Formats: sequence, structure tokens, C-alpha cells
Amino acid sequence: MMKNKINYKHKLNTLLAMLFAVVLVSCGGSDEVGSENMISGTNSKTWVADEEMNSAGQEVDQVDSDEQGGMQFYADGRFAMGESGMLRTGTWSFDQAANRLTLQFEDEDVSQNFEVTKLTEDEMNLRVPDGSEMKLKAK
Repeated sequence: MMKNKINYKHKLNTLLAMLFAVVLVSCGGSDEVGSENMISGTNSKTWVADEEMNSAGQEVDQVDSDEQGGMQFYADGRFAMGESGMLRTGTWSFDQAANRLTLQFEDEDVSQNFEVTKLTEDEMNLRVPDGSEMKLKAK
């Protein structure tokens, strides 16, 4: 009888420890990277810069949001980026496994790669190789 009581207690402790570990993993950190459709929505989604940080993690002064423009991502893989009165277009792709967003500019041999450090319905954080980061908000 005593052995069964100890065995149940051990199983209960093991179960509680596993449950605690699952809760910790599922709640860990606010930086999460969602799926590709969070970038473009069902048809398109516009993102504007909310905050910029340099590679040392210090906030960088932003230009006026009217001059800055935004980035519009379309569900068919196209994007349009307006900044300082200029419009640049191209295609985008998202590698969820690598957390990488790639922008290929139209009529240019230039592409930009960003590490996506956070992606939710309303927020997207992009980091470039030098460590600078841009925090975007869905408009």
C-alpha cells in the first residue's frame, strides 16, 4: 500500500513538472515569429516604421512619418515601398524556418535580407546584419 502511494506521488510530481515546463516554453518571451500571411494579410497590408535602433541598441531619431512612407506587402508576393516621394517595388519572400524576409527590388540586382525577430498581426521587427533593427506597426 505504501509503495503505491509513493508511486502515485512520484507520477504526480513528474506530471506537474512536465506541465510547468510546457507552460514556461509556451509563454517564453514576447518575441515571436508568426507565419507569412501575417506580413501581407489576406490581400495586402501596410507597415510603417514605429521605432529604429542602431546596432548598439540605442534609439535612432526618425524622419517625419509623411516623408518616411511605408511598405505595402501583397499576398501574391509583391511589395511597394514609398520613401521621401520615391516608390520602389519588387517581390518579397519569407523563410519562416530561417526567420528571413527577402526583398528583391524590381529592375535591380539588389536584394535586402532581414532577420525577422518578431512577427505578429500588428508588429514586425526586422534586423539587418550589422545589428540595427526597425520596429514596424501595421497600419
